[in-house]
Amino acid sequence: MVLIYGVSVCLNEPVTKYHAVRDQILDRLEQMAAGEQLPPERDLAPELGVSRMTLRRAIDELVARGVVRRRHGAGVFALGPKVDQGLMATSFTADMRARGLRAGSRVLAFEVGSAGVRIGRRLQIDPAEEVVQITRLRLADDVPMALEELHVPRSLVPGLVAEDLEGGSFYELLDSRYGQVVARGVQTIEPTVLDDQEAGDLDVPVHSPALQFERTSWNPDGDVVEFVRSVYRGDRYKIRTELPVRVGRDGGSA
Repeated sequence: MVLIYGVSVCLNEPVTKYHAVRDQILDRLEQMAAGEQLPPERDLAPELGVSRMTLRRAIDELVARGVVRRRHGAGVFALGPKVDQGLMATSFTADMRARGLRAGSRVLAFEVGSAGVRIGRRLQIDPAEEVVQITRLRLADDVPMALEELHVPRSLVPGLVAEDLEGGSFYELLDSRYGQVVARGVQTIEPTVLDDQEAGDLDVPVHSPALQFERTSWNPDGDVVEFVRSVYRGDRYKIRTELPVRVGRDGGSA
């Protein structure tokens, strides 16, 4: 018995057959939309010419990899391709639009209070200065994708209310209403798991893997305009980066 993506697999079963079943399911998933249901095991196993045990193991691996989701009592559903997140500080709304997805936001909390030491340090303001803290659920085609906790100095956004951030881009609002342009940002990314509240908001199991982003952004004058902490569903996101390749004199990479 060995573990493949956290799934137990018996070595006395031909690995090539196991992989063939998995690959057939992956091929089928390429033609399926997110949320579409796979046929039940009793129908799919004979169609693929395998035992239900072999089929179940292949599906267990795909569940562990975040390719499909099993809903107990309902079946197995396609999640669709993961959204690849480039290593650039971009607007969630603009990013989703570029992928042909309908971006949306739902404000879960809107508070005004003192920055405190930690957030004050991030925003480079006095801890006693007031900040606006907004927690939003970010959606793509109405599917929960990320939770975002946004901190902004209140002096930069006078009159801001929760309704202003329902469904739209904060960066576009900053520019059009307040004349604030985000010129640059520094972002960190690290793996994490979701707590009870986060998992409930994102509609995934507790302790599901996730990606945590923390970003600080500045305007052209060098003033900090935001500090953001976001958690993205690990089963819906992957990180993409382009790597420069140096070519040596002999034509090979260095």
